[in-house]
Amino acid sequence: MTKIAILIDGGYLREVAKKQTYYYDEEFIEKMIFSIPQPDEQLFRVLYYDCNRYQGKVILPVSRKPHEYKANDWLSRLATKNFVAVRQGVLKFRGFKLTKMPAPNTSLSDDDFSPIFEQKGVDMRLGIDIANFSISKSVGRIILISGDTDCVPAMKYGRISGLQIVIIRLPNQTLSPELLRHADECRDVQWPTNAKKKFQNPKTPTS
Repeated sequence: MTKIAILIDGGYLREVAKKQTYYYDEEFIEKMIFSIPQPDEQLFRVLYYDCNRYQGKVILPVSRKPHEYKANDWLSRLATKNFVAVRQGVLKFRGFKLTKMPAPNTSLSDDDFSPIFEQKGVDMRLGIDIANFSISKSVGRIILISGDTDCVPAMKYGRISGLQIVIIRLPNQTLSPELLRHADECRDVQWPTNAKKKFQNPKTPTS
């Protein structure tokens, strides 16, 4: 049996899952986690990297009215799941961007803009954890869910240190050739068969 650690870039997984209309919460993530290990693999730990929703007051771009964003601390609930540890970054508000032009002879409104949020600290935490696994030798294989080529230096370090690096390809996704070059295996994983879709009206929205 090979001990494995599963490292999940939450921002990437959430974006892909939502495009498939899955309801993204801690239950979905747990189902996803346990669909990954193969019969010859023993799950040692899952590290999940993400940020909570932005919380704070901002000024809307046209009306100049104050607007408050409220967070839902669902990451704390995820951290109580078996084998899961959450590595939490920080979400920064960076202003608004114009997402649609109004009809001719119509003035701009707040609805024509969407907020810009920037996730900070996640890539660094993921890289540090791969380095720690490389040093401790507590696992023999790292399974990575990410589409971000910023992971490549950490992947290379892990392989040089003797770890096997497996990159997960989600349904209908194309991974960067750079990610594929620096992985030992590309593993195709399907969506959990019992995962909720948005139209099923789950009780407590979290995202």
